[in-house]
Amino acid sequence: MLNDRRLFLEMLGQTSSAPLALEIARGEGIYLYGPDGKRYIDLISGVSVSNTGHHHPDVVDAVKKQADAHLHLMVYGEYIQSPQVRYAEKIISMLPGQLNRCYFVNSGSEAVEGALKLAKRFTGRSRIVSFRNAYHGSTHGALSVTGSETLKTKFRPLLPDVWFIPYNHIQSLEAIDRNTACVIAEPAQAEAGVIWPSDEFLRRLRERCDETGTLLIFDESQTAFGRTGKMFAFEWSGVTPDILVLAKALGGGMPLGAFIASGNVMLSLSENPALGHITTFGGHPVSCAAGLASLNVIIQNNLHQKAVEKSELFRKYLNNSAVKEIRGKGLLLAVETGSHELTEKIIRNAPGYGLVLDYFLFCSTAFRIAPPLTISNDEIPEACEKLNALLNSIK
Repeated sequence: MLNDRRLFLEMLGQTSSAPLALEIARGEGIYLYGPDGKRYIDLISGVSVSNTGHHHPDVVDAVKKQADAHLHLMVYGEYIQSPQVRYAEKIISMLPGQLNRCYFVNSGSEAVEGALKLAKRFTGRSRIVSFRNAYHGSTHGALSVTGSETLKTKFRPLLPDVWFIPYNHIQSLEAIDRNTACVIAEPAQAEAGVIWPSDEFLRRLRERCDETGTLLIFDESQTAFGRTGKMFAFEWSGVTPDILVLAKALGGGMPLGAFIASGNVMLSLSENPALGHITTFGGHPVSCAAGLASLNVIIQNNLHQKAVEKSELFRKYLNNSAVKEIRGKGLLLAVETGSHELTEKIIRNAPGYGLVLDYFLFCSTAFRIAPPLTISNDEIPEACEKLNALLNSIK
């Protein structure tokens, strides 16, 4: 184990100067296990990826069956591959009628890239409007529409003609005009610390896009597949986007992303020029098989609906003076402490209490609670008991 830690730090690219470096040997349900057998309650799901938990038998079985059939065959879009077709059919059946064409890619960042290209290609416009404190990924295009200068400044120049406006501020929507190709928004800003807008704001955003011929992109990388108590977070407001971005839980624990639009819009990527977007491994058959199995688990067990009740249990049992506020819906919650220093100590000390917690990129005074949707009503009090003990030890 010590040797693995050394090699991890010496031979793998690092995302920060101080990684948590927690070694995990296996996962089961809501639990992660170290090489020494120590058990941790996973309260972040790999950042909203493992919605059906770790090592779910249905997902594992789907992966094994598809691996026995075939792995990669050809760059995406050339061959008919049953896992892609069946998964696209299932997702589209759950969406409003105009969202009827799915393009599978590898990740959320690539799905954002594809969505931005699609909007520019379809409208013939270049301007993109995004929101402050939005997070959409780390590739150049996705970073360009991420609302944090701290993450971007060392990588400029990025995409030109990207405008940023305040989130949940109706008057600022006047910045959207007939030069705007698209607006990209999260129906709830996750990395800002789980900030939900008013329904009026999202409705007015939809109206302004319609008035100006602008395409509306919703990035649901973190919020889809039951995470907020609806299958898709945009269902809370009833506002439908022109392009929907999916990732994270989309793959059931495997790498997968997608952007979804109407056939009329999507087909613009296939001509003048052809191959307007190309991906070698996008929609990998094993990832699609895993994603479909995971989605079926969510549907069959009503995990999206049960997430609302489970959210209330966290609010009930996490009763500690260190908690100033709990924001969010379903099982995407921000626990506000009001202190960057306290939040950092909580996250760093969590493994000692058998917990895995995580930060928000743009809200340093809160930590994330986003466990697998499979967490039971009996497991939530256990998790909160450990959380309360952790908070009491360092507040």
